[in-house]
Amino acid sequence: MRVLVTNDDGIESPGLTVLAEAALAAGHEVVVAAPHRQYSGASAALTAQEADGQLVFVDKRPPGLPAEVHAFGVKAAPGLIGFVASFGAFGDKPDIVMSGINLGANTGKAILHSGTVGAALSASSHGIRAMAVSIASGDPQHWDTARRVTDEALAWLVDQPVDDRVLNVNVPDIAPDRLRGIRPAGLASFGAVQARVKELGTGYVQMSYTGVDAEDEPGTDHYLLARGWATLTMLRAPVEDASGVTLPRIDGTQSAAEGREGEPLVDVATGTVMSTSSDRPSGEINHDEGDAPV
Repeated sequence: MRVLVTNDDGIESPGLTVLAEAALAAGHEVVVAAPHRQYSGASAALTAQEADGQLVFVDKRPPGLPAEVHAFGVKAAPGLIGFVASFGAFGDKPDIVMSGINLGANTGKAILHSGTVGAALSASSHGIRAMAVSIASGDPQHWDTARRVTDEALAWLVDQPVDDRVLNVNVPDIAPDRLRGIRPAGLASFGAVQARVKELGTGYVQMSYTGVDAEDEPGTDHYLLARGWATLTMLRAPVEDASGVTLPRIDGTQSAAEGREGEPLVDVATGTVMSTSSDRPSGEINHDEGDAPV
């Protein structure tokens, strides 16, 4: 299988190398494409810097990456990297996207904001198996533990019909002999970090960020991770869900024409997917060309 490795911590993060080596050891073909800088908190944003309508690459590689693995530093958010990879931007469409290893846990409903998870969700929405891996430290000391868990998670993912779901993996930064094991887990109420407004001023807002104690939520990812377990959680990309509600139907003046053949379609603008180096909008989607933006 062909594996694309990406992240939100940037092309020079050692977590990329750990994932790439795990995929190589499992017999897969590997390519690395990751942002040129940190994109933490980018979620699945489709933003990038472009020059003359093209994505900009930088000549950088993750530390210790095997020489045979091609690597692309891309001036783009991880969500866009996962998106364009599905259209062959970095070679053939990957069978699997491995995102991470993120520096810091991605637990609870706060995963909504994670660029690591966002890249995996973006890929899965285009039919690619995907997993996001995080280690619960900003300065990890036990990559070997993360590698051990990654090996198990990847082997499981390859054999499962996961459809449009993503495997979210969190690993405690402890020695392998202290790891209590791997457990399925639900999402905690929020995550490992909370934010609040510290000060409001003229023209600015100052925020503060604090760690969250492991609350009494047995079975959740944050709870188990804090107690020495690696956790596995299945996630899904956005899907339609109107269960339990009845949405209103309101007729307008043209309601009688609804569904009638021959009626002209209303133009629906799709906006832009990239920004220039000066962060001005660019990369407008052109439906006439019939191609995905790259």
